[in-house]
Amino acid sequence: MSEQRVEAIRPYDQQKAKAEQVRQMFDNIAPAYDFMNRAMTLGVDRWWRRVAVKKVAHAAPRHILDVATGTGDFALALYDHIHPEHIDGIDLSDGMLEVARRKAAQRDLQQHITFVQGDCLALPYPDESMDAVTVAFGVRNFEHIDQGYREMYRVLKPGGTLCVVELSTPTNRVVRWFYDLYTLHIIPFVGSLKSGDRDAYRYLPLSIAAVPQGEDMLELMRQAGFGHGAVQRLTFGTCSIYTAQR
Repeated sequence: MSEQRVEAIRPYDQQKAKAEQVRQMFDNIAPAYDFMNRAMTLGVDRWWRRVAVKKVAHAAPRHILDVATGTGDFALALYDHIHPEHIDGIDLSDGMLEVARRKAAQRDLQQHITFVQGDCLALPYPDESMDAVTVAFGVRNFEHIDQGYREMYRVLKPGGTLCVVELSTPTNRVVRWFYDLYTLHIIPFVGSLKSGDRDAYRYLPLSIAAVPQGEDMLELMRQAGFGHGAVQRLTFGTCSIYTAQR
């Protein structure tokens, strides 16, 4: 595992609970989030989501839960490609969800996608009620990753699919040098100008560096009960897509 547990990294105050700080952080940066997401990934995040959506589509799920849904980009991409009966998106931050709701309303998709505020570690859904559960760029923000995976396992139907998209650190030394320069210096500077919250964009690269990656992440999934785990690394290792089944 990483030397410093990602659960120990907090946006503002190391002495206070992570979940409330994450909610506050995303409420603060919600208006700038989509712009910064494109800037942080140079727009490649759209392709990462497309790759992940295709993996979920193989299972032909009719009811999907998108955990830590944020501004709804992954939920909308899932709907566009798969056309399930319904997608539920849940997130701590109502500021992020307001952006997601506007996007769904602009496309008249309110009957197909529901966005609710709630705790991803205590999902308000019945056991074995979802055909697929997805998380895009959110696992590293969980206060307890193992608890989050146990909850996702609980709400999945037997044979259901889990798909996690998470940022990761490249292993190539040359790529890593440029990556560190970009994420640790350029992104916090631009993020502070755009959002007014420099701490948020200091936290994000630190959380990426500390989140379990590769086999470590798959082991957390196995401990929660998942099987058939696999990982695909994309774009010099800066993004990892994990899949598993209940």
